Amino acid sequence: MPSSIILTCVILYSVFLFGVTWYTSRGATNEHYYVGNRSSKWYLVAYGMIGASLSGVTFISVPGAVGTGNFGYFQLVLGYLVGYVVIAYILLPVYYRLNLTSIYTYLQQRFGNYSYKTGALFFIISRVVGASFRVYVVVNVLQYFIFDNYNIPFYATVAVFLALILLYTYQGGVKTIVYTDTLQTTFMLLSVVLSVIFIMNKLNLNISGVYDKITHSQYNQIFFTDWRLKSFFPKQFFGGMFIAIAMTGLDQEMMQKNISCKNLRESQQNVLTFSFILLIVNIIFLVLGALLYIYAADQSVPLLLDAKMKVVADNVFPSIALQFLGTASAVFFTIGIISAAYPSADGALTALTSVFCIDFLGLRDNPTKTENQKTKIRYLVHITFAAILLIVIIIFKLINNDSVINNLFTWAGYTYGPLLGLYAFGLFTKKQLHDMFVPIVCVLSPFICFFLNKYSETLFNGYKFGFDLIIWNGLITFIGLLIISRRKVE
Repeated sequence: MPSSIILTCVILYSVFLFGVTWYTSRGATNEHYYVGNRSSKWYLVAYGMIGASLSGVTFISVPGAVGTGNFGYFQLVLGYLVGYVVIAYILLPVYYRLNLTSIYTYLQQRFGNYSYKTGALFFIISRVVGASFRVYVVVNVLQYFIFDNYNIPFYATVAVFLALILLYTYQGGVKTIVYTDTLQTTFMLLSVVLSVIFIMNKLNLNISGVYDKITHSQYNQIFFTDWRLKSFFPKQFFGGMFIAIAMTGLDQEMMQKNISCKNLRESQQNVLTFSFILLIVNIIFLVLGALLYIYAADQSVPLLLDAKMKVVADNVFPSIALQFLGTASAVFFTIGIISAAYPSADGALTALTSVFCIDFLGLRDNPTKTENQKTKIRYLVHITFAAILLIVIIIFKLINNDSVINNLFTWAGYTYGPLLGLYAFGLFTKKQLHDMFVPIVCVLSPFICFFLNKYSETLFNGYKFGFDLIIWNGLITFIGLLIISRRKVE
C-alpha cells in the first residue's frame, strides 16, 4: 500500500481527534484538568481505559509475541482480573475516603513527606519509561512504513507526534481524555476485529475453523508448568495480579480517571466492567497473533529477521496488515495503531503534569498564586514532560533489542515495585516509619532485584525471573520498611 495513503489516514484521523478535543475542552479549568471536576461518566471511563491500558504495545507486541510465547500471555491476563478486584475493593475506598486528587498524598498522610515525595518520584520515573516504550513501538512502525520513504528522521517523527498530543491535552486534561480515549478505544477494537476477519477470509475459515486451526497449531499452549521458565504459570499469574495493582491501582494516570467518577460505587463499577472487557479483548489479540503466524506460513510470507536470524515479533502484525491483506486492512490497521498510540502519551502527559504540579510544586492549593498563574505554570510543566518523553524515546530507539512488551513489564518490575511495597506497608500494618530513610530503602530495592535477576540462574538453580520480578521487588521494599519502622504513636 502506498505510504501516501497511510499518511493521509494519519492526518485525517488527527484532524477528527482535534475536533473532538476542541468540543470537550471548552471552558475547562484546572479542576477539570486534574480530576474532570469529578463528573465523569463511569461507563465512559471504563470503556476508554481499555485503550489506555492496551496501548500500542498490546496492539503490536502481544500478537507478535505469540510466535515464541504461544498463548502464555493469557496467564498474565488471568492475574489481572484478581488485581482489579483488589483495586476496586481495597485501594479505591481509600482514595475516595481521603478525597485524593493525587493518590500519593496518601503516603504523606500515612508516613510523612519523604515517603510522599518518594512515591510521586517513582511514579514519574515509571510513567516516563512506560509511556516512552508505548509511544516508541507505534512511532517505530510508522517510521518504517511511512516516514523513511520521505527521508524524515526518527526524532522528527517523534517530535511531531508528541507535539500533536501536547496540543490536544494541554487545556482539557482528564475532562478531554475521558472522551478521546473512548473514541480511540472504539477505533482500536474495530481495527483488531477487522484484521481477524480479513485473515479468516484469506484462509477461508469460519469461527469454528479458526478454533480448529489454532488448537492444532504449534501456538496453542496456554499454561506452562516448567518452574525454570519465565512463562511458568504462577510467575505469570501472580505477576499479572501485582502488575495490575501497581500499574493501574498505584498509577496516577489510571487512577486519575477512576477518581474522576462521581462516587466510589461508580468507580468500582468502572474497574470491574473494564477488567472483564479487557479479558475478552486480550483473547482477540492472542487469536490474531496465532492467525498471523498461521497465515505467514500458509502463504509463505517473508517476515523481517534480526541479526540473530530471529523473527522481529513487533513487525509481524504491521507488515502483514499493511502489505498482504489489501487496502482496507492497511487503512484500518493505520487507524487502529494511531488510536492505540495517542492514549499511550496523552494520559501520561496529563498525569505527569498533575503529579509534578500537585506533589512537588503544591500548585493546586497554593493561595499566593492566581488561577492564571497556576495555568501558565501547568502549561510549562506539560511542555517540559513532552520534551523529556522525546529524549527517552530516542534513547530507547538506540538500545532496544527485544519485544517491547517484555521490556515494558521488566522495567515495571523495577520501578513500580517500591510503590507496591510502600502501599502494602501502609495498608496492612499499623507501624510508622523513620520517614527520612524511606528513599534509601526504595532506591536500594530495585538495585538488589537487578542483581538477583541478572544472576538468578546461578543463584537459584536455573530459576529465571519473569513478570514475578515486581512481587520480589515489592517484598524486598516491604522488608526494608520493616527494618526502619517504629511503633505507631497514637
